[in-house]
Amino acid sequence: MNLAEQWAGQAAGRPERPALFWGDEQFAYGQLFAQAAFLANELRRLGVQPGDRVGLWLKNCPEFVPALFGVFLTGAAAVPINNFLKLQEVSFLVKDAGIRVMISDASLAAGLAALTAMHPALRTWDVSGLAGIGTTGGGDPGRTEICPRDPTDLAVLIYTSGTTGQPKGAMLTHGNLSHNVRSCQIMLESITDDRFVLLLPMFHSFMLTVCILLPMLTGASIVLIHSVHPARNIIGEILRHRGTILPAVPSFFRLFAQAEIPAPLPLRLCISGGAALPVEILREFNRKFPLPLLEGYGLSETSPVASLNPIHGPWKEGSIGVPVPNVEMSVQNEAGELLPPGVTGEICVRGGNVMAGYWNQPAATAEAMRGDWFLTGDVGHRDEDGFFYITDRKKDMLIVNGINVYPRQIEELIYQFPGVREAAVIGVPDPRRGERPMAYVAMNEGASLDEHALQGFLRERLADYKVPRRTVVLPALPRNSTGKILKTELRKLASAEGD
Repeated sequence: MNLAEQWAGQAAGRPERPALFWGDEQFAYGQLFAQAAFLANELRRLGVQPGDRVGLWLKNCPEFVPALFGVFLTGAAAVPINNFLKLQEVSFLVKDAGIRVMISDASLAAGLAALTAMHPALRTWDVSGLAGIGTTGGGDPGRTEICPRDPTDLAVLIYTSGTTGQPKGAMLTHGNLSHNVRSCQIMLESITDDRFVLLLPMFHSFMLTVCILLPMLTGASIVLIHSVHPARNIIGEILRHRGTILPAVPSFFRLFAQAEIPAPLPLRLCISGGAALPVEILREFNRKFPLPLLEGYGLSETSPVASLNPIHGPWKEGSIGVPVPNVEMSVQNEAGELLPPGVTGEICVRGGNVMAGYWNQPAATAEAMRGDWFLTGDVGHRDEDGFFYITDRKKDMLIVNGINVYPRQIEELIYQFPGVREAAVIGVPDPRRGERPMAYVAMNEGASLDEHALQGFLRERLADYKVPRRTVVLPALPRNSTGKILKTELRKLASAEGD
């Protein structure tokens, strides 16, 4: 079955069951399905046909869920759009994806008006039109028109961050996403009583699969956080709505570990994704909470979850865990040869979760694939137990005097230095060595950095050529909308300063 049919089955079987919590509001499965069915008819009225692309340009809101499934009901493909992008960036996505209709809301009205001026053929639909729909029934899943879709049909076109040029659209099919939902359900031992806490942007692939599709296709619930600032708002909502599974990014878990918690948490599981989890943050969290914080790994191109540390252990510090069910991972050299445990190479993934390719980019697709293996661009190794470790991104690796240097190793140690809140290491040109490491840090409130002491700390633990000769303190490190540190911005900063 396609994603719309799977959700219709859940809505038909549990129409009164809470599907989503949003502050004081609560939405049942039947209500959200009625909204999705209404929206699907509106999209058809606007001329949307099976296979068309429909944009979702929304901030986090309950309407995102029926908007997503409303698109699926028509047989179209959803294009979630990062609402932090500038107008020109959104315009590129509209043109590249061939978006026919843009679903948005009043908070983005000014940008939407400018966008339609740039793309006169673009039609728009405001989610305020869903107000009141479903409160008195309607949208019977058994009688609603659902466009037939095959597992190979496009469901979501999700754009990568574009750190090395214009973003590329990863084509995720109904089969890709269904496969990943099932893998995650098995790995997380998810049941209908689970309530997934959703606080990261809903347009992100991590949230799309783990916090929207997984609960909605398995009869569980979403606790959508109304406001993430300050952190106590998140804690309050988790306590209020009895959240059980919390997926987030590493920077959040450090804040979480330092926050005052007024009562025992109902959480049974925390998942760290979106960026590498520094070991020091993991240890800080584990010292405070008696519940697992599991590091996982994935990419938009893998729908996105590829691996996770097992719920019942072992939990290995610094490891991204083992492949999720029905997914394979390997470490390969440039020739495509499988490397044995302990040997560093490129992490590769294959399985039903791997994308169908990049939208209208056959050359980029061919470059990213080796047979049916997706080449992640991440460098790492696996151990004798089958646990994988990411050393760094291939493009982030430094070569100092002909020797590979992996910034993450240096960053992990900097995080252990007293007072450091955030750390990132980049490579800068060096006339003698080719490259040399340079560090950027942000400090805890009230703390200052003794650069000489930091260098001494690192020299005791690293070869001299790995020790940054310079460390720059910033108020905060630049991050994208999901908390990943933007090393491209740090490289620009270093270049502007002449380093």
